[in-house]
Amino acid sequence: MHHAQRRRFLKASLCVASGALLGTRATARSQEAGKTKTAGSRKPITRKLGKTGLDLPVVNMGVMRADNPALVRAALAEGMVMFDTAHSYQRGRNEEMLGRVLADYPRESFVIATKVGLGRGSSAECIRDFLSDVDISLQRLKMHSVDILYAHGVDSREFGLNPTLVECLKQAKQTGRARFVGFSTHENEPDVLDAAVEGGVCDVVLTAVNFKQDHYPSVKAAIKRAAAAGIGIIGMKTMAGAFYDKARSKPVNCKAALKFVLQDENVSTTIPGITSFEHLAENASVNTDITMSEEERDALVARNLEGGLYCQQCHHCVDGCRKGVQIPTYMRAFMYTYGYRDLGLAHAALSEIEAEENPCTSCDSCTAHCVKGFPLRERIADVQRVRMIPEDLLLNSGAGEA
Repeated sequence: MHHAQRRRFLKASLCVASGALLGTRATARSQEAGKTKTAGSRKPITRKLGKTGLDLPVVNMGVMRADNPALVRAALAEGMVMFDTAHSYQRGRNEEMLGRVLADYPRESFVIATKVGLGRGSSAECIRDFLSDVDISLQRLKMHSVDILYAHGVDSREFGLNPTLVECLKQAKQTGRARFVGFSTHENEPDVLDAAVEGGVCDVVLTAVNFKQDHYPSVKAAIKRAAAAGIGIIGMKTMAGAFYDKARSKPVNCKAALKFVLQDENVSTTIPGITSFEHLAENASVNTDITMSEEERDALVARNLEGGLYCQQCHHCVDGCRKGVQIPTYMRAFMYTYGYRDLGLAHAALSEIEAEENPCTSCDSCTAHCVKGFPLRERIADVQRVRMIPEDLLLNSGAGEA
């Protein structure tokens, strides 16, 4: 296909995937409403978070890799009110930092969300350990209850409907540890969103959603079904890896990427990772204007010609691998290493894989295929080196944009 023709095709595809960004009436009405609300006062555009009743700015703070208390305070001053963390982030230091900062603010002035993973063992052991980890998180946060508690990393319909997982969330809510509960998901998002509706326990779902997803139309349709059921939708991974290249010389247009996701009114809010005051100012500006300019649309389309760093965790590559290597985990670690500059996250991801050496060295040729065109063997060989770094050297790694 001729380059100019391909460019026009990609632009048309992007517009279709985003709900006809080039000018459907629904989008126009949404944008005009946003302009009316923010004109003069410049107050943040807000949306209701499903049946929770929470009214949130459309952009809030993902705290995962932030370690500067002043940055959290600045986010509050910018009008952001929701802060997203997890039990495992920075080995607990992320929650501790938030706890120290937020102790100086009235409890009703912010919304706190954290995530806890489901362990292994019998059902009784999993429930006990899950609630114990929630209690540890509450101690770190210096709070009696969080506003939102997620079961971390739900990756399939079966997992989302797992009776033990459902019971963990029910008990966390019934015992007052959390006001609202739900899932976070990085893969198979449509199936997980549908499971959230079917299971009936979820108030909120935190889902990966961005312009680089080949299956974005399916994600958007599932978001619509979940929102219709009263589930609040929060978008993450909106920056799609933050950069298009390993050298970090080709950044994603962060404002355009955020606005793309927010064209869908069923997405209540987003939590881009913020690690600098520059990132904060750029992301906060979207809170008062979600209208996409032609230049912003073009910025996404132009760079969509490149593979980038974001792996959509579709697992098509695994189906073609003779060894069944967990390639998506390596790709996620590669993104953490070069897109986020967070070796700690990359090391944690690789620790999920039992193999201790490069699994590709014994293969003469690769039968796995990446739908995004990623050089799989090259990236696996590159990033598997992170596994050899001693953990004590990883405590303070991480500086980037999610």
